[in-house]
Amino acid sequence: MDEPDREPTEKTTDDRREAERETKWMARNWIGIAVVSILALLVLVVGMMQATGLVDVLAPIADSGTGQWAAFGVLALAVLALAGWSWRAIVS
Repeated sequence: MDEPDREPTEKTTDDRREAERETKWMARNWIGIAVVSILALLVLVVGMMQATGLVDVLAPIADSGTGQWAAFGVLALAVLALAGWSWRAIVS
């Protein structure tokens, strides 16, 4: 039977440039994840405050309640698109 932990999945590197490149790549991807997470949390908070009536942030964009929720939906879709873009950068 083959043990999965016998050999590492990634090969270690002795090349300094390659290690620096990989470190920059990892930092850029983790920063992307952090930014998307923060934006998603902000959209969630605004949506919850909008739903309870505590704020009326989207009133300058749309007059009716339906229009405000449509603007909120567009905002949520933009965050989801940004999340998909950052995830694609990580996977590839």
